[in-house]
Amino acid sequence: MTRLLLLVLACVHAWPAAADDANYAERAEVQQFIREVVERHGFLEQELLFLFSRVRRTEPVLESIKPPPKPRSWEEYRANFVNPRRIAAGAAFWSTHRRALEHAERRYRVPPEVIVAIIGIETFYGRNAGRWRVVDALSTLAFDYPPRASYFRGELEQYLLLTRESGADVFSMRGSYAGAIGIPQFMPGSVRRYAVDFDRNGTVDLRRSAPDAIGSVGNFLKQHGWQHAGEVLVEARVSGEAWRAAADGSVDPKHALADLRAAGVQLAQAPRDEEARAALIELETPERPSEFRVAFRNFWVITRYNRSAFYASAVHDLAAELKKAQERGK
Repeated sequence: MTRLLLLVLACVHAWPAAADDANYAERAEVQQFIREVVERHGFLEQELLFLFSRVRRTEPVLESIKPPPKPRSWEEYRANFVNPRRIAAGAAFWSTHRRALEHAERRYRVPPEVIVAIIGIETFYGRNAGRWRVVDALSTLAFDYPPRASYFRGELEQYLLLTRESGADVFSMRGSYAGAIGIPQFMPGSVRRYAVDFDRNGTVDLRRSAPDAIGSVGNFLKQHGWQHAGEVLVEARVSGEAWRAAADGSVDPKHALADLRAAGVQLAQAPRDEEARAALIELETPERPSEFRVAFRNFWVITRYNRSAFYASAVHDLAAELKKAQERGK
């Protein structure tokens, strides 16, 4: 009897069988997925069929992933993350884990305030790491959310590999409604590619080890091209109408600064590198004037963590406030 089957059997008495209409193991597309995973990675088909017979479709996951019913507000979004409570908690987290953050800065050349800000936005510094069984969340999205089924099937496959490699109980790991894991909310594929044993205890543990989370975030950003001493963004104003062609929703830094200026974009301060390419970011709030940012390569890197200009802008703003709080506390 293999280790995977033993781990699944250990959960049989703890979790009731899924209802017949929600038995993933009986669905043709799940069986096809199982055959593909068996062929690619050498799992045993009967083990995976048994595993998926225990997986439960989770309706709140499908509700949570739906797009918001009304246009998003940048002012509301920012206020959720850049506020006195999160800044104070971030300053405390920074103080507690100063050595790990300094080590990450030396090794990955990523500023500590950026790492702390990401962890603060993702899980409130580890306090809200998610309550859904990861295998349930990923399976629900992989087989019952057509808009992104391919992506979540890939992450489900990565999760099966992750639990096999680590010897973890497939059913014990909990995370976000999207299947993100631990203090930094890494998807399973990112755990396998970028997570590091930063506390050097022989185990990568993103759920309980803040140093591992800190090092893993630094490694993720570095591997995606973080530029040491490079800027993230500069605030801007616009005039006329020519700027609209540049504000196309893309975060790719593809515009020369001279071209943005010629289109009516005025930077609030001179950038460190006039030759850097940039994107024009419009942050919209319904019935209020938009805010504008000129975003550089490091902004794009942050969006590899979450493909949202709102998200990357909030990380930047929270990081700036955390750095101010840290300097005040010295």
